[in-house]
Amino acid sequence: MSEIIVVAHNIRSTHNVGSIFRTCEGFGVTKLILSGYTPYPSLSADLRLPHIAEKLTQQIHKTALDAETMVPFEYHEMPELQSLKDQGYKIVALEQDERSINLRDYQPPEKIVLLLGEEVHGIEASLLAQCDEIVEIPMVGQKESFNVSVAAGIALYQLST
Repeated sequence: MSEIIVVAHNIRSTHNVGSIFRTCEGFGVTKLILSGYTPYPSLSADLRLPHIAEKLTQQIHKTALDAETMVPFEYHEMPELQSLKDQGYKIVALEQDERSINLRDYQPPEKIVLLLGEEVHGIEASLLAQCDEIVEIPMVGQKESFNVSVAAGIALYQLST
């Protein structure tokens, strides 16, 4: 089984963040890194106004159901992908792209960072360029993509088995 870190960059919805926390807990993810404008639960040295941090924490809790207290997490303005590469992780984006590999055909390495992007526009080009690989969930319906928290669950299931 791979050691997995999830990076959630520029996720808008607190409900998606809570769901991602809960999914990460269920699959034994080592750490969740929240970045960009992704809302995050209260931190010990939180720089946000207390009422804002508390409101976001409560909203995330609605879907995380305490997983936000169980999964180690960090917040960074930008994900430090090179630092993770230096620690031996392969950076794998979950994105639809001409370079993507079907998730079913992907053989995960021992140490993997799964990068998730913004709900509507996905992962920005500058971050995709830093990724070692890109995986894609095959779609058979009329919609072009899954909700980001659902996609995270599908990918983590495949990567952790």
